[in-house]
Amino acid sequence: MKILIYGVGGVGGFIGSFLEKTEYKISYIARGKRYESLKKKGLILNSQIENLKFTNLNLISKLKEGDHFDIIIVTVKLYDFDDVLDEINKKIKGDFIILPFQNGIYAEEKIKKKLGPENTYGAVAQISAHVDKNQSVQHVGKLATFFVGSYDGNKNVILESFCEQVQKHKLSIIYKNNIKEKIWEKFIFLTAYSGMTTLTEKTIGQIFNDKNLKKKFISAMNEAYLLSKKFKVEFKKDPLDFWIEKIKKMPYEMTSSMFHDFKAKKKLELDWLSGLIINFGESMNMDFEINREIVNGIKVK
Repeated sequence: MKILIYGVGGVGGFIGSFLEKTEYKISYIARGKRYESLKKKGLILNSQIENLKFTNLNLISKLKEGDHFDIIIVTVKLYDFDDVLDEINKKIKGDFIILPFQNGIYAEEKIKKKLGPENTYGAVAQISAHVDKNQSVQHVGKLATFFVGSYDGNKNVILESFCEQVQKHKLSIIYKNNIKEKIWEKFIFLTAYSGMTTLTEKTIGQIFNDKNLKKKFISAMNEAYLLSKKFKVEFKKDPLDFWIEKIKKMPYEMTSSMFHDFKAKKKLELDWLSGLIINFGESMNMDFEINREIVNGIKVK
């Protein structure tokens, strides 16, 4: 089986490191300084699960016409996703599975529109990992769980078998029959979390210690939850109750990667998170007041 990892940052680098232990043929797309480092020093992972290093990687900087891969793991930022999907669609031949490990719901909906629901798969990453100044992948903590599945709920034997095989090599990729639930569950929290921490420039603990900010945060989650109903997403448990309980156990000082990007004056995924809620709301004649306040507030900062 041939596997392509498109984007070798924290998530892509972590997954790639463990896939290198399998018998699959792994290729990577990276560019610029990341490409040069991977070529020269190899793929280095520092993790409490296992420290790994692999050299002589099969590295490419762009796809060629007629390339074929069985599984394509896409881990680029949301603002680069459209271009990557277009490139894959134009150049990859034969049957393939795209696993989009982006934040939010945008990537899956875009694939569905472009390739059809029968060719759409969902993917969710539960991990904190980043590339440090030395171009090594740093995995923070022990949590490293990934969920994948067919977006329309149908079984896929190839993907299920892939999950079973990689789990033998300490890579926890779990097949879910209802991947939509996992994607939306994360989206409901992430939009409020990234938006509110960036808007207020406060940590999750500070927000939940402030009565008004806590109310606004929960209202932002509720707007995403209301939107999920329009997409006919079914939850085993009320996602608001789930997250309110989970937030109580989160570190007081915890903040979002979007806030870090904002402070570093980097490009934000705002338009694909809270902004996407607003856009879908407008198309469905729904006004999501809190998410609109988040987007407008951050954009004038």
